[in-house]
Amino acid sequence: MNRFINYIKDTRGELAHVSWPTRRQAVTFTVVVVIISILMSVYLGFFDYVLSLILQKFVL
Repeated sequence: MNRFINYIKDTRGELAHVSWPTRRQAVTFTVVVVIISILMSVYLGFFDYVLSLILQKFVL
């Protein structure tokens, strides 16, 4: 149990050294990640659709 308490204390000490982003930075980064995720899903979905059409032409 003593090791666990020391672990928690050490963790809190290390977290004090972390440079946390501001609220504005966190929101901005989150929006960027969501937009990139949406764009990538559209991009990959488009190529999946095109390649499946091509594959259907050769199979049928």
